[in-house]
Amino acid sequence: MARTIAEIQQAMIDAIQADPVLAPVSTSTSLTAIWRLWTRIVATAQYTVEVLFDTFKAEVNELLAVLKPHSLRWYANKAKQFQYGFNLALDSDTYDNTGFTQDQIDASMIVKYSAVTEAEGRLRIKVATENTDLAPLSSPQKDAFAEYMSRIKDAGVRINIESQVADKLKLGLKIYYDPLILDSAGSRIDGTESEPVQKAVNSFLKNQPFNGVFVLAYLVDALQKVEGVVIPHVESCLTQYGAFPFVTVNVQYLPDAGYMRFENTGDLTIEFIPQSQLQ
Repeated sequence: MARTIAEIQQAMIDAIQADPVLAPVSTSTSLTAIWRLWTRIVATAQYTVEVLFDTFKAEVNELLAVLKPHSLRWYANKAKQFQYGFNLALDSDTYDNTGFTQDQIDASMIVKYSAVTEAEGRLRIKVATENTDLAPLSSPQKDAFAEYMSRIKDAGVRINIESQVADKLKLGLKIYYDPLILDSAGSRIDGTESEPVQKAVNSFLKNQPFNGVFVLAYLVDALQKVEGVVIPHVESCLTQYGAFPFVTVNVQYLPDAGYMRFENTGDLTIEFIPQSQLQ
């Protein structure tokens, strides 16, 4: 950012007065002293150069913003910047939030999760909001978001907007447990937690990255950390999205909606089996 003429001139005067050669011959404090007038002339020229550089920089940045193709990450970040009920600034991909409180701005930013992938010449933009848990956008919210993305996207880029309910998960576990820690129902004997295994499973699902791959081995690792669990074994894992039938997951699964949940409490079944200490 360009300095003012006064700032530039003062910097020159300070340098002159600190110089052992120039300081003794530049003692006049008059504003019309020749040496001070020269600093004013040079400061004005320097100010003009700095203003020109600022103008040039702004023009280059504008050209880059217009011409540079945007990345998938850019689209994902811009999706989270959507403000429901707000209009974009004229000829811009940003909002003018002048006059609005921070609470109003935060409340309008309803897209909490986003992921963008590319396939067959299209960008697939998945988004979700959050209430007590991840949830799809309502129809009006999705329509407004789709219009927002159509306005800010690069010309010629084709996009699909998706905001879906969670993929369904059915999970069957066998938990070999330490009888000194857990009882036959999976509750802690000391009474501090009634369903530590169920809690660990649900926590694992909620902590999955949006549009992250669900890996059975990672779930087993998480269950292994539950005190009292000796051997966690996944006996069955089924997933489903849309109108498609349930399919078996043997190793890993990428949720179509970007996240997955149990639809009913009975979708997580656990058989608890006492296990003596392993040698």
